Amino acid sequence: MKKVDFKDVKPYNAPLHFDCSTLKLHGTEETGTTKFWMGISHFLPGGGAEYAYEDSATEKVYVVLEGEVTVKFKDSEVILKKYDSIFIEPFEGRSIINHTNMPATMLVSVNY
Repeated sequence: MKKVDFKDVKPYNAPLHFDCSTLKLHGTEETGTTKFWMGISHFLPGGGAEYAYEDSATEKVYVVLEGEVTVKFKDSEVILKKYDSIFIEPFEGRSIINHTNMPATMLVSVNY
């Protein structure tokens, strides 16, 4: 068992992300998890993540805790509001943008 106090969580550099703060809650280095890692992303208005191409073999789950984000795929887009979630399959490209004037907070879970 390993408790994580949010005040002690360290930021990490999320590639292709902009105008956001990313914090890793659980991972191999943080708590010893070996099957997945989990983080919190705070997106400022206009913040997001550039399109990540279909080269990622990881499964991802996003849960919006506050605010709203738009997740764009190759041929569609989905708006996620508070407590909405989405599963992103391996090799499914996506981008993220906060089109609102309020910050958005998202819980992110990704398998190794």
